[in-house]
Amino acid sequence: MKTMLKNVLLATFALTLCAAPAVADDVKAGDLVISQAWSRATPGGAKVAGGYLTIENKGTAADRLVGVSADIAGKAEIHEMAMDNGVMKMRPLDKGISIDPGKTVKLAPGGNHLMLQELKGPFKQGDKVPVTLQFEKAGKVAVSLDVQGVGAQAPGDGGHMMKKMPDHSGMKM
Repeated sequence: MKTMLKNVLLATFALTLCAAPAVADDVKAGDLVISQAWSRATPGGAKVAGGYLTIENKGTAADRLVGVSADIAGKAEIHEMAMDNGVMKMRPLDKGISIDPGKTVKLAPGGNHLMLQELKGPFKQGDKVPVTLQFEKAGKVAVSLDVQGVGAQAPGDGGHMMKKMPDHSGMKM
């Protein structure tokens, strides 16, 4: 009985590993750890894309993300999305984003993010898009954004925003 339970647990663990989505590797730069770097696939003809990631400061001094660049984009900036009198507005963060010691900063859809503009080519699901982050203290850090599906809301989402709708094709009217 114990052997059968052990085999079932091992098989379940193996299936979990196989089903886990591929995610970007963590990148360490000084006291910073950059993880979950991703973007969305771009629809045909799109000239902009967002980049999202998590930055953890494991040190005792603050650092600041001050810039971003990418060969695939003619222009790259750090952006903020915020509500202003009931209207969502987006603007560049010219002074960057501070990462305080012991804190984690998440760049995510609907909030702070990387804005890649004047794209030279489409982002396709499964691609890895290289970008360079510029920090005040940690310097230049190369990171790859894992491209998810068009509607993805998080890394590994694959773009499945909506639940599958029931099939009513055989329904009589």
